[in-house]
Amino acid sequence: MYETTDAFTKYLPDEFSGLVKYVQLNGRTKIALKNTISEYIPNPTFNKVAPPGAQELEFKLKNPSSKTKPGDIEVAPPPKYIEAPPAFFNPADRLRLMDELSIDRAMMWPTLASLLEERLADDPKATHAVVRALNRWMHEHWTFDFEDRIFPTPVITLPIVDEAIRELEWVLERGARAILIRPAPVPDVQGRRRSFALPEYDRFWKIVQDAGIVVGLHASDDGFVRYLNEWEGRSGEYTPFKSAPSPFSALVNSEYRTIKDLIFSIVGHGLATRFPDIRFVPVENGSAWVRPMIATFKKVYGRKPDIFPEDPLVALRRSVYVHPFHEEDVLGLVEAVGADRVVFGSDYPHPEGLFDPVTWVDEIDALPAADQARIMGGNLAEIMGVDPAKSALPALSA
Repeated sequence: MYETTDAFTKYLPDEFSGLVKYVQLNGRTKIALKNTISEYIPNPTFNKVAPPGAQELEFKLKNPSSKTKPGDIEVAPPPKYIEAPPAFFNPADRLRLMDELSIDRAMMWPTLASLLEERLADDPKATHAVVRALNRWMHEHWTFDFEDRIFPTPVITLPIVDEAIRELEWVLERGARAILIRPAPVPDVQGRRRSFALPEYDRFWKIVQDAGIVVGLHASDDGFVRYLNEWEGRSGEYTPFKSAPSPFSALVNSEYRTIKDLIFSIVGHGLATRFPDIRFVPVENGSAWVRPMIATFKKVYGRKPDIFPEDPLVALRRSVYVHPFHEEDVLGLVEAVGADRVVFGSDYPHPEGLFDPVTWVDEIDALPAADQARIMGGNLAEIMGVDPAKSALPALSA
């Protein structure tokens, strides 16, 4: 989804008035948090956006295993931007668009919200306040379960555990089927950061497990730019759409360090073992990190099995479902973790996603029909507790 400009402010308490502002800078609208202008997303109003799938072909041609090869498709360059249609902003219009795209169900993730937690890292109370305001807007605007077809994902931020529990209980009471937790170390009231997989969060995770709600780990501003800045001798925020990366940052980012470290923490700090029924779904983090991780698990566990609460590969394959990028080697991922742990995602309507989402099934047409059906919706339907019989999945698997 693209948020409207009141998404963070409509339900923000008066004591935090002015925390989030939209300001004019050189004739363009920008968002400012605590009076600091962010360039994280060039147009935070989303009135004009890049066309869905504008970069799809570019990404596919970078993938050696893609079925799309240079010269296969001749297309005119897409326009730089389009006027954003209502379907990007509300569930009723989105449902009609989903019908046109042959999409039965969709998880809906916020876009601009991915900048909030890092830019408020020094103020946990403000972080909880603005995330709470966002969730109330989301529930009013989208609901958390729209006609059993659209499932928006409220955000749970974790700096203050009691506040996180209060917000989790609020979204559960209103029918949320999945939550979004930033895949990053959590800032706390003392200015330090630590993993949410540590035992101090166990009372939060106990409620998550008992509720059976899916934990989405959607890519966000994870604060990793602080590490890059130290190596490159610079300062500034993460701006993914503004400037080309340096060769150094391109090399480091190619390893998907944050999501890999987070899964290492979920397994290595024992969260997946203490709460074996929780299902974690890294979203828009790709899958290039999975096979190197499996190799690392085998190596380290083979040398020091006594330091682990269980075989880390067992924990990984039980607890983590992977959403690969459309341009990656999906068949290799399926071979590594199994078709029952891979989930389809299109990133629609973002430019780096797919213009026609269901065409992603062409990348897995070598698999048995039953495996295709699981990946294209069956796996998510199972862990979210929705009825796959109401969708087109039986026809796909016939």
